[in-house]
Amino acid sequence: MATEPQQRAGQEAGASYCNWHPDTETRLFCSQCGKSICTLCMVQVPVGIRCRECGRPEKLPTYDVQPAYMLRAVGAAIAIALIGGVLWGVVEVALRGIPFLSWLIAFGVGYGASELIGLSVNRKRGVPLTWIAAACVGGAGIIHLFFLGPISFFSLVIIGLAMFIAWSRMR
Repeated sequence: MATEPQQRAGQEAGASYCNWHPDTETRLFCSQCGKSICTLCMVQVPVGIRCRECGRPEKLPTYDVQPAYMLRAVGAAIAIALIGGVLWGVVEVALRGIPFLSWLIAFGVGYGASELIGLSVNRKRGVPLTWIAAACVGGAGIIHLFFLGPISFFSLVIIGLAMFIAWSRMR
């Protein structure tokens, strides 16, 4: 801890003391508010150094999902699940003999759902939107299962993979 004469001597030489650590001498200042900061308190940002208060990171606009965007995403997800599930079921029943067709359709629904939901929310991204996209594909998969009859473990794995595709595309 600096004594009173040392502090005065430091101030006369142009030194100051950290706002948060009064016993630490420093010559650093926040580039935004001008408060004196020590090396423990400084935050490095692209425009220089800032104090802890001014250097807090802001959320990127892409990941700042407002409630209006969430409602848009839910509305789009419901429409996509209904239309996608019916088309998925009809096409798979009509073209039942083609190998790996179910995989292709499922992955296409997962990819398409994530893209359409992304378009409906102006290309926003974030955790809530990932879950909405995955739930959308899960709903489409459940609707699709009504066309196929008995549910198999293989069908559930395909739906799970399609949900993962939609989830990972919205991250």
